Amino acid sequence: MTTPPTSPVTARDLLSGWEDQQAAYVAHRENRFQVMLDVLGLHCPGDLTVLDLACGPGSISDRVLSRFPRAHAVALDHDPVLTRLARSALEPHDGRATVVEADLAYPGWSSALPEGSFDAVLTSTALHWLSPGQLLAVYTELARLLPPGSVLLNADHLRFGDESPTLRRLSAAHDAAVRRESFAGGAVTWERWWALAAEHPELAPLMPERERRFADRPPQPPAPLEFHLAALRTAGFTEVGTVWQYLDDHVVFARR
Repeated sequence: MTTPPTSPVTARDLLSGWEDQQAAYVAHRENRFQVMLDVLGLHCPGDLTVLDLACGPGSISDRVLSRFPRAHAVALDHDPVLTRLARSALEPHDGRATVVEADLAYPGWSSALPEGSFDAVLTSTALHWLSPGQLLAVYTELARLLPPGSVLLNADHLRFGDESPTLRRLSAAHDAAVRRESFAGGAVTWERWWALAAEHPELAPLMPERERRFADRPPQPPAPLEFHLAALRTAGFTEVGTVWQYLDDHVVFARR
């Protein structure tokens, strides 16, 4: 019997698969986003402008623009594949989104941004790729960029250290359980998602450039919550804390 041909992967498939794949690695991911959007609604004007830092395929910007119909978003990432997908994902928002490419690992990345000020900076599951020194530099550049009263929200795993062995064990066990359940339910792994992206005719030519850009980016040691809070204060943010936590997953808040 002849095996029927496999349907080609589409951008919509990849965007949907990204959401499922990320939810497998981040428990209660939508709760993170809900808290971030709630903070924006309580603190910012309805016609706010948001910087989506290390935006991936535009998950945060899409939610912001859907929640706030007068909002605008600037989505920034260094990954040529993900920025291409972000443009596709954000196109339905009638020109309220701008996607730019810049590398947060190097000073001066903010020069790639369009003119104008931001009411908020949002980022999710991204800044852990930076070294502690690079992270402090990014926070410092944001503090120079943002006007007084604007806010930063960073959602990420901020791992427990040796001083909290039980909490670290519980967090790891919970992460493993969420991954098992998600993958059993049909979510793809990180590696499988990228393999599928490489089959897309518009994205495949971008893969060599992606590999070149990230060839010298080894995994970084996890920076704990206390480092983020201290770095934000050092950078010049006036009020820092957390607005949500589930085990070792946090949404860090900073006000300029």
